[in-house]
Amino acid sequence: MSFRARIDVHQHIVPPVWADALAARGLDSGGWAIPAWSTSSALAMMDQQGIATGVLSVTAPGVHLGSDADARTLARAVNEYCAEVVKDHPDRFGHFAGVPLPDVDAAVAEAAYALDTLGADGVVLMSNAHGRYLGDPAFEPLWAELDRRGATVFVHPAQPPMPLLPGTPAPLADYVFDTTRTALNLVLNGVMTRYPRVRVVLSHGGGFLPYAAYRFSGLTSTVVDPDRSAENVLRDLKRFYFDTALSASPSALPALLAFAEPGHVLYGSDWPFAPQEAGTYYNHYLETYPDYTPGQAEAINRGNAEALFPRLAAERP
Repeated sequence: MSFRARIDVHQHIVPPVWADALAARGLDSGGWAIPAWSTSSALAMMDQQGIATGVLSVTAPGVHLGSDADARTLARAVNEYCAEVVKDHPDRFGHFAGVPLPDVDAAVAEAAYALDTLGADGVVLMSNAHGRYLGDPAFEPLWAELDRRGATVFVHPAQPPMPLLPGTPAPLADYVFDTTRTALNLVLNGVMTRYPRVRVVLSHGGGFLPYAAYRFSGLTSTVVDPDRSAENVLRDLKRFYFDTALSASPSALPALLAFAEPGHVLYGSDWPFAPQEAGTYYNHYLETYPDYTPGQAEAINRGNAEALFPRLAAERP
């Protein structure tokens, strides 16, 4: 971009209280080290990468690290820290609030507090909560509350409930698998049909969902659930939004743009868990893609996010 315009919907924050809680438990992000973070380093990266505003979120493993009680406390501390960062730089940052799934009652309460009191721009859910995927019937009260509010939900992958491949941290391979798994679980369990007002953003171009969508629709309608048409399955799969983090490539971008509904592709960086050099690498492909329709590049970089987050539209540079 020739001016500072991008809205980055996939930008992470590392609150000290969260980093300390992970360290105390010997945890990381699926075999990926927790990087340093500061407001000044985030702003410097954004200025260099053409990003006007970053919507901040904590990454995997989220805020539920053990007991329900500890998770409630950590979620509140993380969300209040994020809200302070946004308050200090309202034109540069937004945030998705973490909620302590699989504690459903606490997740509903924290979502309401974050959206009503802290002014969060949405909530972030991990793709699985201690092995339970987002279409789990027990999570229905949370989806009902988010739908009632017309909330935006950012789904970030987590380590799936299986051992890591030797020498292969989860963000390298397993995260794209787990994003796809939870998205399909949401569709097959009817969540995307029952809650049409909630907007769900899938990380990393939706994993391999755009590439495999017609596999899912064709086999569901003929084998898994013959009472459901392929068109019905595709309709729900196309309700998702997708960010471009680590996914703006010559092979992934054509599949993503061919599948996603107009207005459903958003810019993402995944910084600082993806270093700035990675952002530059994928930005090059995003900026040089030869087959955009008129206005499509500008919409991906900013316009589509403005539609999801009207507050940020008012901050146009």
